Amino acid sequence: MRAAPGGLRFFIPGCLIALEYLGGGKESKEKQQEAEPWREHMDFAFFAVNFGYSKADYSALTPAEKLFILKAYEDRVVSQSTLMANAVLNAIGNAMRKRGKPFLKLWRKKPQRTDKEMQENRIEKVLAQEERSGKAWVEKIYRENKRRMPVRKKEGTQDAGS
Repeated sequence: MRAAPGGLRFFIPGCLIALEYLGGGKESKEKQQEAEPWREHMDFAFFAVNFGYSKADYSALTPAEKLFILKAYEDRVVSQSTLMANAVLNAIGNAMRKRGKPFLKLWRKKPQRTDKEMQENRIEKVLAQEERSGKAWVEKIYRENKRRMPVRKKEGTQDAGS
């Protein structure tokens, strides 16, 4: 099951089914020839042990399906082991962190893309509203939250302490 059977290679791009991590080392030609008569039995044993397939289930698979299942299995194993390694690294980092430093998160949310036109329209509306009625709405938000509005220093003036 390692190589694409017969003319199958012309129909399925090799990059879709090539095992990148679980392909094993380069076997010598001698070992490959020795194992060839047993290849079907070895492949069935792999499917039975790892996926719980019966002989009938395995026989019902086409060669292309077997290759795609093997590739999906490899992807899953690599993904799970990478996740486990990241979780362990994160746990060690959190255990060894300095006092008062925040915990490291294992997962980060993917940033969402925004529509630039929509953003520009909103900004234009806010600026137009500010021209008509001023910035009283900002003061109101601060007042409702029982906060004082920060006072910006004008350019060109110096602090008394300077």
